[in-house]
Amino acid sequence: MEIKEGVMVPLGYGKFARSDKIISLEPIEDDRGPGRRTVVYIEEVKSPIIASKTENSILARMVEIPRNELEASAALELLYDIGDDIGQIGPMLRKSIKKEANFDLDRIEKRINEIIQHEIEFDETH
Repeated sequence: MEIKEGVMVPLGYGKFARSDKIISLEPIEDDRGPGRRTVVYIEEVKSPIIASKTENSILARMVEIPRNELEASAALELLYDIGDDIGQIGPMLRKSIKKEANFDLDRIEKRINEIIQHEIEFDETH
């Protein structure tokens, strides 16, 4: 992968950084959600910026990525976002949704976590 030079990368909520000035991307694990997805460290900026975009989304804008890898990355990012959103739904509402719409959020959340875990394990071995 090669960093695109001088490209403005959207970090969300009107925040941007130049692609060649981003030093590090750190996914937020705790309290992650809308507006809090990634810590972005930028050259010559004292404090990191909290981005509402995922690290995959930011990285995709920073580098040249083949189209099929970009699509896979976007799909995985969507799964992360859906998983985060489902995680915010309480047990009473989950039960109601399952009863009313026969839509099992617990099963979907479990499957999303399995896919994400598989992706993490794949990345660690390659």
